[in-house]
Amino acid sequence: MTLYAIGDIQGCSGEFGKLLDAIAFDTSADELWLVGDLINRGPDSLDVLRRVINLGDSATVVLGNHDLHLLATAAGARPPVPGDTFQAVLAAPDAANIIDWLRDRSLLHHDLQRGRVLVHAGIPPAWSVSDALDRAAEIEASLRGPGWVAALGEMYGDEPRSWSDEIEGPERARYIINALTRMRYCDENGCLDFQFAGPPGSQPGHLLPWFDHRGRKARDTHIVFGHWASLGLLRRSDVTALDSGCVWGGALTALPIDPSGEPVAVDCDGVSGARRDG
Repeated sequence: MTLYAIGDIQGCSGEFGKLLDAIAFDTSADELWLVGDLINRGPDSLDVLRRVINLGDSATVVLGNHDLHLLATAAGARPPVPGDTFQAVLAAPDAANIIDWLRDRSLLHHDLQRGRVLVHAGIPPAWSVSDALDRAAEIEASLRGPGWVAALGEMYGDEPRSWSDEIEGPERARYIINALTRMRYCDENGCLDFQFAGPPGSQPGHLLPWFDHRGRKARDTHIVFGHWASLGLLRRSDVTALDSGCVWGGALTALPIDPSGEPVAVDCDGVSGARRDG
């Protein structure tokens, strides 16, 4: 049995199928972790979702910002924006079932036995893994409950950028969602920045990658994440980053993480005219 993790697919169904073939993925023996952003920007979000759903319990999926955007659009809480490519999902005869399946996914998965976390963007410096699990559970309960439409309508915006246990209501939910699905950089005080998306080393001097913050409380657990195409594949003792930019003409990457192995990648054609905002 091998546990593989795959980076942001973003609607690139052909490449996803080629990658599953390249690793000879066996649903009866292997496990698959998907870092979120299954859909959008790429050409066939509907087929990606159906492929993943058909993998059944062999696939563990966390939600990314594009997946949440699809849910918000399906709920009528947010109109599509230029560059969205998930219209076929909304028009599909099984759209309601697909949306319900997405609503039932987690924002964060913790494998205690392996000492690893799967999340789309990361865990902010102020949170331990236990904190992150509790905060993620708040959003997951909202998405699975009768008030999910209203909850998604309140998630857009960049504020607040700093965490406090005293934050309540829409601001609290917005910070949790942004931290788990949009975060890349923060300052030395742990205040999140959502404007800069370039690779580490090119950022303004007051910013650092969230995983390099000296006071990061979740440092004792290995975090597997995606979301950051300009960062690409990164393997360290404390983090693994897997968004190798398929939708931008890079590659789609699978990494054997248990047992550890060498990455397997398939080249991608990218999507002409797509806007590179993660």
